[in-house]
Amino acid sequence: MRILIVEDEVHLAEAVTQILKKHNYSADAVHDGRTGFDYALSGIYDLLLLDIMMPEMDGISLLRALRKKGIPTPVIFLTAKGDTTDMVTGLDYGADDYIAKPFSSEELLARIRAVLRRKGEVLPDDALKYGDLELNTTNLKLMVGGKEMKLNLKESELLELLMVRKQSVTSKEQIIEKLWGFDSEAEHNNVEVYISFLRKKLTFLGASTRISTIRNVGYVLEVNA
Repeated sequence: MRILIVEDEVHLAEAVTQILKKHNYSADAVHDGRTGFDYALSGIYDLLLLDIMMPEMDGISLLRALRKKGIPTPVIFLTAKGDTTDMVTGLDYGADDYIAKPFSSEELLARIRAVLRRKGEVLPDDALKYGDLELNTTNLKLMVGGKEMKLNLKESELLELLMVRKQSVTSKEQIIEKLWGFDSEAEHNNVEVYISFLRKKLTFLGASTRISTIRNVGYVLEVNA
């Protein structure tokens, strides 16, 4: 799961970023609405955390612009405590939830899980299953039958992406954008390295599910009969 934080209070944005990364979310933070809009247009984010009062473009204007562009990414607004006007306006324009500052890490994480659950997304504290694979993205453990193995974070994120997309082919460009970010300097060989790591671990666990290469297109999970 990749989350974008658009918050002009730099220290708060950094704190939220660390909370999310500690719980195995990928997170990027920007500090003005215009930059947040540009990042959100990339389509690589599963959730947006938007402050309302920001320079360049306020959070509500940002949300309205995204919805006009057909970007359906779920949004949670970060609002000033007791500011019901901003809360109601944000919900009317398509926000999925709001959280009043100051907030605890537990409340933030619970609201994120609730929004993603409503959107039918895979949640970090849920087990994700495909074929004979079971992936827990909270503790990064991959299980096949009675055997299990710990993955590193990038391996877990890559396998999660392939499992969520199921029988859809995922290109190297899509993997780079989702795992490293659209402005990353990661290259195709970075993807190939992690695909190789995962294939070796699937083989070690005796999995019947494998990662197939579709030449000049990308990768897809296939379950051997």
